[in-house]
Amino acid sequence: MEQLAKIRKFLKENSSSKAKESWRRFVSNSEKCYGVYLAKVNKLVPKYSSGGFKLLAELWKSGYLEERILAAKILGRICKKDPERALKLVRRFLNDISNWAVCDTLATQGIREIAKIKQREILKLARELIKSANPWKRRFALVMLTNFKKEKALREEIEKIAKQAENEKEEIVKKAAKWLKRSLPQ
Repeated sequence: MEQLAKIRKFLKENSSSKAKESWRRFVSNSEKCYGVYLAKVNKLVPKYSSGGFKLLAELWKSGYLEERILAAKILGRICKKDPERALKLVRRFLNDISNWAVCDTLATQGIREIAKIKQREILKLARELIKSANPWKRRFALVMLTNFKKEKALREEIEKIAKQAENEKEEIVKKAAKWLKRSLPQ
């Protein structure tokens, strides 16, 4: 894929040990990282959104932090073209999430544009994921619900899902629960 090759060339050329160290401090459990500042990664989003779902799958497959964040951001740009396919892709990606940066980007920017039209499916997914043994899936469920923070009619449903994380032991999930609670209108 030509676009994938160009993206990887850009990431390699724009990597630095300083940026890599910054990512390592910021996302301490990121395994593979080029070391490219997010501002530079963001510049790739409009340029490669035309790559579609196929490009996203390839970016995700690499396991590199910057490629996965880029995939999530591009998904947010193209998800309206095929909301069903977008949600299927999200479900597939969920099994590979291992850090908060990718988790939160996918849960917010990746699906925000289809949150209203796929509200029922997203709430169903959140109800499933909050019960998962995988803490990243539980975090994803809570962060995903922030897409509905302005929907007063959904407050009760959101609180019901979030309540299941009340006795959470994993810090990454506790932080997401606090974030969600703070984001809801009083």
